[in-house]
Amino acid sequence: MNPAPSPLRPSSPPARLPFHLMTKPIGSRCNLDCSYCFYLEKEKLYTAAGGMRMKSEVLETYVRDYIAAQPGPEAHFAWQGGEPTLLGVEFFRTAVALQQKYARGKTITNAFQTNGVLLNDEWGGFLAAQRFLVGISIDGPAPLHDAYRVDKGGQPTFDKVMHGLAVLKKHGVEFNTLTTVHRKNSTQPLAVYRFLREVGSGYIQFIPIVERNAAADATDGLWLAPPPDHEDAAALDAQVTPWSVRPADYGEFLSRIFDEWVQRDVGRIFVQQFDAALANWVGEQPGVCVFAENCGRALAVEHNGDVFSCDHYVYPRYRLGNLMETPLAELVDAPRQAEFGRAKSATLPRYCRECPVLFACRGECPKHRFLTTPHGEPGLNYLCAGYKKFFTHIDSPMRTMAAMLGAQQAPAAIMQLPRKQWLPARRR
Repeated sequence: MNPAPSPLRPSSPPARLPFHLMTKPIGSRCNLDCSYCFYLEKEKLYTAAGGMRMKSEVLETYVRDYIAAQPGPEAHFAWQGGEPTLLGVEFFRTAVALQQKYARGKTITNAFQTNGVLLNDEWGGFLAAQRFLVGISIDGPAPLHDAYRVDKGGQPTFDKVMHGLAVLKKHGVEFNTLTTVHRKNSTQPLAVYRFLREVGSGYIQFIPIVERNAAADATDGLWLAPPPDHEDAAALDAQVTPWSVRPADYGEFLSRIFDEWVQRDVGRIFVQQFDAALANWVGEQPGVCVFAENCGRALAVEHNGDVFSCDHYVYPRYRLGNLMETPLAELVDAPRQAEFGRAKSATLPRYCRECPVLFACRGECPKHRFLTTPHGEPGLNYLCAGYKKFFTHIDSPMRTMAAMLGAQQAPAAIMQLPRKQWLPARRR
């Protein structure tokens, strides 16, 4: 379909550097009620009339500006939520038509994150025809998935998600999986990994769940604590939620999966953390903001056009402006956002700066830096112990694969070497 023309302000100029926007076209609206979801409560920030569906004029301005603001020859759209399938297929037909209208020779791609519950043949046909890359959220076998991923009535969702995954396979839609690592599934790493491998996931993302309860007198009505402000003692003292992964469990989770992956799945299954680690071992950009030296080029746009520093920082103080009022590149390149990005490395405590695995960890996400170091300095990442365990554990095989790359060999060749040459002994 052809979108109807509408009056728009002048288009955005290109940004200084490439950037990524996580698009929330239906805000935090979702058909599930996952216990650990940090985004459901963002609805409280948007209480005005008009709903949380991205309006046509916002969609057109966003599509046009996002393409125009990319300084390179490509524009990668990422649609998320909430749950984007609640918008219906027609919304995304319009989005694709707008992308074609404003492409101006650039290559356009689309990624689409969904819980899979509403996927049907109409969705499957559309996603396949338009070559969307679909991320499907699944936390492992049924008992582990259903521990927290329930619908609005508190009922399990595993069977519905598996039906949605079957729709994607039926239509030949390219998909990957996003698995949150929480208190329940973190203690069963191989059960999770083998399940994902069996369902055909060739690219796996593991997202650690780390959330804290807000102070009882929080003025914004949000019940989860915001990212740490080291001038706010109450925020630093907030307690982690009972579903948050324990640091030691997370380190063991990644290590156990890595041991199996490196012996049989290198080059066949891609695990985001392992890819990023190898990039850091060879001195390349990791491709994942949490393991990069600085951040600030991965932002979020809400349904009404509000642009925020990051989707984990959707709080009023991190709102950069609205793309209906200000060219997108101006928001992305704003001094405030540049400072936000540099703070990732600039605020690392001495304990981190002297750490032997800093080159791989980079302090991970600043959102998780709410502990104090053994010397009493604030800013230590909650997951520090887990990451130190994991990155230390994989050092030898990573060095081996880095050497293989240097010799123009595929890292998968490591699977042909005797295990004792590169995998450190571990207590089982």
